[in-house]
Amino acid sequence: MRETLAALADLTRAHFFFVWPLLFCSGLALAFANYGGFSWELVGRAALIGLLGFEAGLVLNDYVDREYDRRDVNGSLTRYWRPFGERPIPAGKLSPRAANALFLLLAGLAAALAATLPAPHNLYVLGIMGYSYLAEYFYQAKKRDQKIPIAQIVGRTDFALFPVAGYLVYGNPDTTALLFFLFFYPWTLAHLGANDIADIENDRARGMATIPSLTFGLTGSAPEDPTPVLYGMRSAGAWVLGFSAIHAGMALVFGLALGPIAIAGFAMGLILLGAANYLILSGKSADAAMRALPLMHASLLVYAAAIIAGALL
Repeated sequence: MRETLAALADLTRAHFFFVWPLLFCSGLALAFANYGGFSWELVGRAALIGLLGFEAGLVLNDYVDREYDRRDVNGSLTRYWRPFGERPIPAGKLSPRAANALFLLLAGLAAALAATLPAPHNLYVLGIMGYSYLAEYFYQAKKRDQKIPIAQIVGRTDFALFPVAGYLVYGNPDTTALLFFLFFYPWTLAHLGANDIADIENDRARGMATIPSLTFGLTGSAPEDPTPVLYGMRSAGAWVLGFSAIHAGMALVFGLALGPIAIAGFAMGLILLGAANYLILSGKSADAAMRALPLMHASLLVYAAAIIAGALL
């Protein structure tokens, strides 16, 4: 039983559980501010939708890549993301069938809760949920064979739409929803680049066409000459910096629309993001990206807290 619980915790990245409902409800808080009203019952329902729905996506991620993950050669990123430091399906701690059943259970519960929302909000949330699972599958499959980063560009729209879905629990598609997406989407791409740099050894072993390899024009295979790897790392660092810069510009636009509390929070988040970029660009290594990831994740928490505080205070 203990081994099974540990496997489930690793599969769902359980120690990050609080992030997903917080981010989802940051969108809901904005909807309360824009449309008036407040309901703790709706907050609780939205938090569960966000938690269960996102956890389902994490399980889907592992299920789709289960055979490729057997080729991992470096466990640093796995230990960061998973409380017990293992990928439970390749490790034999959880069967693919059980993982698939868990995905269906979590996604089904999230969908059932979303269906209880009044129309058309239930349709908005269910539509984004269905799209996001398809986008996640596309990302996992497409990155195995591509020459341009289409998997990354399309795939991370799922994460960018996540807080927008929280907004649509109570709000409607409007300028705020669009600005939230445009603010968050570049951050998701910058984060993806940092994650790929941190996991470059495993992605090469898996044969994945990720940001560090694509920026040098590779197709996921490890080059024999180490010099191109350094160039690829620099290019991947430029990817992170470029999308971070776009994100900073959108933070200004979005912050001005939300008010002084959000602006202050965004400024703090951008400082953390800037520090993460400095580590990546100066280190040009997987270890540097590993040190940068906690700063990027801290910026996400600061953003969510600032949006909620600005909307409700």
